[in-house]
Amino acid sequence: MAKKKKTNDQDSSMRMGEFASAIMQIADEKGISKEKVIETIEIALAAAYKKDYGKKGQNIRAEFNEVSGDTKFYLVKEVVDESTREFVDPEEEAQALAESEDRGPTAERVRQKKEPSKESEGDEEKLPRFNLERDITLEDAKKTKKSIKLGDVIETKLESKEDYGRVAAQTAKQVIIQRIREAERDSMFEEYKEKEGEVISGVVQRVEGRNVFVDLGKSVGVLFPSEQIRGENYRIGQRVKVHIMRVESDPKGPGISLSRTHPEMVRKLFELEVPEIFAGTVEIKAIAREAGFRTKIAVASTENGIDPIGSCVGQKGTRVQAVIDEIGGEKIDIIEWSEDVEKFISASLSPAKVLSVELREKERESEVSVPDDQLSLAIGKQGQNVRLAAKLTGWKINVSGASKEEDEDKEGKRDKDPEKSSSDANEADEKEKDVKKESKKEVKKETAKKDPAKSSKDDSGAGKKKDPKKEDE
Repeated sequence: MAKKKKTNDQDSSMRMGEFASAIMQIADEKGISKEKVIETIEIALAAAYKKDYGKKGQNIRAEFNEVSGDTKFYLVKEVVDESTREFVDPEEEAQALAESEDRGPTAERVRQKKEPSKESEGDEEKLPRFNLERDITLEDAKKTKKSIKLGDVIETKLESKEDYGRVAAQTAKQVIIQRIREAERDSMFEEYKEKEGEVISGVVQRVEGRNVFVDLGKSVGVLFPSEQIRGENYRIGQRVKVHIMRVESDPKGPGISLSRTHPEMVRKLFELEVPEIFAGTVEIKAIAREAGFRTKIAVASTENGIDPIGSCVGQKGTRVQAVIDEIGGEKIDIIEWSEDVEKFISASLSPAKVLSVELREKERESEVSVPDDQLSLAIGKQGQNVRLAAKLTGWKINVSGASKEEDEDKEGKRDKDPEKSSSDANEADEKEKDVKKESKKEVKKETAKKDPAKSSKDDSGAGKKKDPKKEDE
């Protein structure tokens, strides 16, 4: 007999050990806490107990001991009175129900169901009816405990049961599955909600139409066509870095919207590649991006002696090249941020050189002058360079060439003083004529030095023409 008791104790302890390990395994796999799993088991056991041994309307609570494996059950009742519950005589209620069944659903009762009375629509809400299975009056509750108050809960211990029917077991199973799914969904939502705005690595799971589904580990995110870099092709199994743009709660799981075109993605990639940005000694002040083409970032140093542009570029451009490779070869312009708006605007138009910047602060506009040979470079292809510079600085930028400005200045001077401008024009014409004469004389002298014989012939010929008597002879 002693041996049988020992073996039974050993079997039960082994079962309890297996049960505890199963709880831990579920918690690890689903990413939920052990307390949440135990709470789910308690709810499932309470539902099974109520199905086989309880009554309709009862509120049963189960208390599960994970060490011993024992379960205790309690009937929970709330302390109420006339102010919180509507008390109806059971005999009158039964009589009213019997009469309504005899009469059948009349047209008036149907109309009342469709159109509720004005009294029910008023400020006074209808109180819930008193239910003996889940409610207890304050007077009856004070008989068991004098210090009890209205709204408190009384728990009465019930007889523990270990044998359950098939329906109760199926109910418990469904409760466990549903609750664990809900807990898993909530934990995933909280986890990815905290990562909102970050860049993480994922694997392309499938491509449906133009939508790309990326496996992020515990969940799957969607990369919509509007958030994809133009010209990029995605294949199944490809590892990509994506920006978590938005996380929403959904019955099927957290709805995660991803992006590869968001400007913040460039910021996060630089944080990963540049230790100075991650540490905070170099700060990215502004970003302007047209995904797939060009990005401009303005950086500044928070400590003296640190070159912000050199830190972002890295030795032989390794750091910035890693970011460029990650975003599909997109060009990146790194400029130094400045509190001086004129300097900042002139730097934002790089690689073009700026001659002058004039600001109109009220309109928040700027007139920028650049050399003629760099006008197209400053504007960029289809106005991309100046457009990104305007986004980066927050100022409207008007770019013009230097010669155009000089012509406009001359025209403005002529308009102001027409007499002076006409005299200046005449003087300029006379100067041009004198210059032409002098140039002709210099040309003749040079030809004479090069070919004296020709020049003498020309002179003799010229002399013959001048002497008409010799010509007659």
